[in-house]
Amino acid sequence: MATIKDIAQQAGVSAATVSRVLNNDATLAVSEETRARIFSIAEQLRYKPSRLKRMKKEEKLSRQQIGLLMWSTLEDEHSDPYFSAIRRGIEFRCEELGIGIVKVLRGNGRADIQPLHELDGLIVVGSIDEHDVSQVYPHAGRLVFVNHSRELNDFDTVQLHFEQATRAVVGHLLGLGHTRLGYVGGSDHVHRLSRQDADIAGVEPRRAFFEKALREAGRYDERFVMEADWSSNGGYESMNGLLSREPRPTACFIGSDPMAVGALRSLHEHGVKVPEDMAIVGFDDIEISAFLNPPLTTVRVHTEHMGRAAVQLLLERIEGREAAVHMTLNTTLIVRESCGSGFKQQR
Repeated sequence: MATIKDIAQQAGVSAATVSRVLNNDATLAVSEETRARIFSIAEQLRYKPSRLKRMKKEEKLSRQQIGLLMWSTLEDEHSDPYFSAIRRGIEFRCEELGIGIVKVLRGNGRADIQPLHELDGLIVVGSIDEHDVSQVYPHAGRLVFVNHSRELNDFDTVQLHFEQATRAVVGHLLGLGHTRLGYVGGSDHVHRLSRQDADIAGVEPRRAFFEKALREAGRYDERFVMEADWSSNGGYESMNGLLSREPRPTACFIGSDPMAVGALRSLHEHGVKVPEDMAIVGFDDIEISAFLNPPLTTVRVHTEHMGRAAVQLLLERIEGREAAVHMTLNTTLIVRESCGSGFKQQR
């Protein structure tokens, strides 16, 4: 009877890679060619996974108790679906594996979260202070932080590749011929469970990499950088401020799509045409982005995949992996009509 090692030898990959491919591990970075080769060899060798082994694994998973701790409220998720998409990814993956999420706790405004010692693992979504989390769940080896503002060397983390995303935006706008680029975004906070305030985490990464990329290009202008809260109103007020500058920026990178919605309203009220007078790029690619007028160029964030990856990391920890793993996911620039394509020729 063929084994995973037999398939690995013929495919020229490790047994671990074969196992993850055959188990449809969505977090594995492997080419489609390699994936297809593994399945083809498995079919040729008539590989059949042990039914008993599979049943034991499913039974073990069904006994796992995983908790989910989020800072965002349901109201936050309705106004900005970024975190709700991560949560759905976690829930979908747990459902596929037969794992129940026994507690969905929201940290926002709560300092009385009871200790969660009975859980097999905990996934924390959003920037919640890691020391506070350790007070309610003192098992560092079974914690996964998703989208945290700090570098957490001792914990498993799932993050976005903000530099790759920001450089793609800046490169696209510079390539269209823009020389005056603006930025609108929010600040980065680490929320506390032990008290009602939050700590400043430093410069928000989109803003930091925006400045870095433009300084390298010799195009950075501090007058065109605005900071507000992460909301449509924040985007609206910030764009009002940018439009008072002389000269105005001809393009603007906005740190979230909800902020971009508010910015577009401000531009419309001021009679500024998009993209003819100002190009706009958002971040998130929420559903409404494709239906705005004009449709919004934006950075697509694979938020559901972030949630799925967090579950996979946590299961690996529960099964005995000792070293912390830091997973960074790339993004995709989705070019629509809010940037235009003829800026160079028109100016």
